[in-house]
Amino acid sequence: MFSPLAFLSLLIELLAGYPGWLFRAIGHPVTWIGRLISLLETRWNSEGAPPARRRALGVAALLVLLAVSVGVGFLIQRGFALIPYGIVGTAILASSLFAQRSLHSHVAAVAAALESGGLDAGRKAVSEIVGRDPDRLDEAGVCRAAIESLAENFSDGIVAPAIWMALAGLPGAAAYKAVNTADSMIGHKTERHRDFGWASARFDDLVNWPASRLSAQLITGAAALMPGASSGAAWKAVRRDARGHRSPNAGWPEAAMAGALGLSIAGPRYYHGVQTSDAEMGAGGKREASARDIRRALALYRTADALLVAVIGLIAAAIILPAR
Repeated sequence: MFSPLAFLSLLIELLAGYPGWLFRAIGHPVTWIGRLISLLETRWNSEGAPPARRRALGVAALLVLLAVSVGVGFLIQRGFALIPYGIVGTAILASSLFAQRSLHSHVAAVAAALESGGLDAGRKAVSEIVGRDPDRLDEAGVCRAAIESLAENFSDGIVAPAIWMALAGLPGAAAYKAVNTADSMIGHKTERHRDFGWASARFDDLVNWPASRLSAQLITGAAALMPGASSGAAWKAVRRDARGHRSPNAGWPEAAMAGALGLSIAGPRYYHGVQTSDAEMGAGGKREASARDIRRALALYRTADALLVAVIGLIAAAIILPAR
């Protein structure tokens, strides 16, 4: 078990984030993974190839991603293990695989943009974190989109890497990040990626399964600690709505967030001019979300994140203390 590494990495990222100067200098692990995915996709995803061949090459691309990410993660972790207090160095590098601070700042920027610049500014800010057509969003739609992104990315960007790091160390978290990045880049059901991205999309569904369920429980628990939120309504929304989401995982944290805050989110959305149908999460709640609701969602997120860090910390303590 690598819970101490996960706990320390979460704390480092929570306190320091990923410095902007470092990103400008060397990029970020996600950008490095993205370059490899782009290279594989360009070389192997030939539009003239039969669907079966494109699907097979998509499987091969996924295996390459997993081999590279696990291999690099193992070498880094093994190298630091050979020096005193090497876990600190590993944790500093591993902290880049979490998105606690950046997620909060990007979603908070949507609320700030709406409050200071109105709808146009809100649309521009939300377009940084969601892929739907911003011009079709009214103010409530902008707010719902920001809250949906907050809930889903709490699971994908924080809880999932924490789980895989706690279970399999830096190699596990790096492999998860590679799969999740591949899903975001080639896992969409477009004509070009329907076959080549199939393996990445299905594997991403699998590795996110535990995190989505735990995220819903963390949000529900956070609602019990936050004035004005309802843990009972959160869990009721999860049980009623989560499985109706077009994603097998995103509905769980989204439904919990919506129910806790008395909102209704998700539903029909537009991507590249095409309407995508989806069930409402928190059905029966308020659809007219506002910037104030974004800030309520952020408060709930901070509490849920604190619960996650506390749980990982308790597991880490249970491992370290008996060893002493």
